[in-house]
Amino acid sequence: MAYAAEMLRPGSAAQSRIGLVGLGQTERIELAAGAFALDQAYEPKQRPDGFFESHRRYIDVQVIVAGEELMEVEDISRLTVALPYNPERDFIKYADTAVASVLRMRTGDVAIFYPEDGHMPSLYWRGSGLVRKTVVKVPVA
Repeated sequence: MAYAAEMLRPGSAAQSRIGLVGLGQTERIELAAGAFALDQAYEPKQRPDGFFESHRRYIDVQVIVAGEELMEVEDISRLTVALPYNPERDFIKYADTAVASVLRMRTGDVAIFYPEDGHMPSLYWRGSGLVRKTVVKVPVA
C-alpha cells in the first residue's frame, strides 16, 4: 500500500513517473513480496465497450492519480462467466449485468477489488478525459 500512498503524494517520484506514461500505455513496476503495479494512461471507454472481470491470485488496488471514471462492481456469484479463467493472465471475463453498484471515482480515490468482486473499471463519466491510474496487484495470501 506504500506505493499507492506515494502515487497520491504531489511531487513524488511515483507521481512524476506516471506523468510520463503515454496515452494508451501501461508500465509495470515491480514491488515487494510478489506485488506489482500497472501504471496506466488512457481515455475512459463507453459502457457498451466495458466488461466485468475478476482475478483469483491478486487483489486489485485501483488508484486514480488524475482524472475521473466510473467503475461498476458485482459479486461474482451473481455474474455469468463469459470467458473462463486464464491462469496466465489471472483473468475471468463475465457477461454484462444491469444491477451492479456504480462507483464514481475522482482524483485521489481508491477502490479495492478482492477475488469475489467482479469489476468493470475505466468507464466514461461526465466529460472525463485522460485518466492516469495505477493498479497495485497484491498477491492473495
